[in-house]
Amino acid sequence: MAFRFRALRHRNFRLFWSGQLVSLVGTWMQSVAQGWLMHELTDSAFMLGLLGFLQFLPVLLLSLWAGVVADRVDKRRMLLLTQSLALLQAAALATVVSAHVVQPWMVLALALVFGVFNAFDLPTRQAFLIEMVGKDDISNGIALNSAAFNTARVIGPAVAGLLVAGMGVAACFWFNAVSYLAVIWSLARIRIAPRAAGAAGGGTRTHVMEGVRYAWSVRPLRNLLLLLGFTAGIGFQYMVLLPVYARDILHTGAEGYGLMVSAFGLGSLAAAVVMTRRLDRWDLRRNLRFGLSISGLGMAAFAWSRSLPLTLAMGFCIGLGLILYVTSTNTLLQLTTEDRFRGRVMSLYTLMFIGTAPAGALISGWVAQVMGAPIATSLSALVLLGGAIYVFFRLRVLAAREAARPTEPVLTEKLG
Repeated sequence: MAFRFRALRHRNFRLFWSGQLVSLVGTWMQSVAQGWLMHELTDSAFMLGLLGFLQFLPVLLLSLWAGVVADRVDKRRMLLLTQSLALLQAAALATVVSAHVVQPWMVLALALVFGVFNAFDLPTRQAFLIEMVGKDDISNGIALNSAAFNTARVIGPAVAGLLVAGMGVAACFWFNAVSYLAVIWSLARIRIAPRAAGAAGGGTRTHVMEGVRYAWSVRPLRNLLLLLGFTAGIGFQYMVLLPVYARDILHTGAEGYGLMVSAFGLGSLAAAVVMTRRLDRWDLRRNLRFGLSISGLGMAAFAWSRSLPLTLAMGFCIGLGLILYVTSTNTLLQLTTEDRFRGRVMSLYTLMFIGTAPAGALISGWVAQVMGAPIATSLSALVLLGGAIYVFFRLRVLAAREAARPTEPVLTEKLG
């Protein structure tokens, strides 16, 4: 059992993990409350898609530049800055809601502002992990990081549903603002040995292109990133439509909405626990195939369910599958990437994982507005199943290739 938590041996990681666990509960509470607030203000599936579009648009536009910054600067200080700015954003949203002056454009504008901070926070956070735990424990650090994220994903939405129903959405925003103090405090106590500055010399554009060329030239990185971009763009956009399912299809209200998000989180947490085991190259490859398959099938059933228990069960399956897939992808990328390119490669991971979301959220919102949320969610399911079919055939090719060349290094992903 202790082996499953070996990354927690590192003091810095313990501090970071505990602080972000508290903060992430608040983040998920705000995410649930923000979607519910927009649906109450506009009663429009398209506006939910637009909200997702604006929140993730900065990741699309800025993530590659943010990766260069992450390779150049002190990552702990960068995270202190992004988390402090996120606290101010949450407080501003809480203030306009509490003052009863909130308008849809305010929610959209503040979502865009949060996206700017997040574009720098995400690649820096991913690249910072290896500085806290080292390469030997990086896979376990990623898994425990995912476990914290998904524990919060279970707790935060459930609490948010109760708070929205009992006290209103402003309470969720205020809680989120206060929760940032936990991660800011933990980051302030972390002590990292100085490292040589990366990406020195040349302009930002030069270093961005250097990182892109590196990722494209290494076949495992290229294939993993392209597959992630294909599946995440539309396949992961089920979340933006959950208020529609809760309010208009299942008629469960804010409490049901919170339970839906928590069901996804519970499945995701189960996946994160599975990922704490020691996994070899083929375990990780099979996770890609299984994760995409079970999430695609679960999403297809979720789309047409009219029973809350079935919806929650399928939400569990979707969360389990997506996190198995994403966490395995992250682990393989981290294990394959050279340290000097880590920030830039993780910015490409962020770009493919989250930066593709703006277009996907708009498409899903538009399809839901015109043809209904079940059709939009079914489209997401088809994309995930298409990715699973691709991985299935690629693994057959790789099995034959490795049978002919049995001396390939362990834990070097070759998905191409």
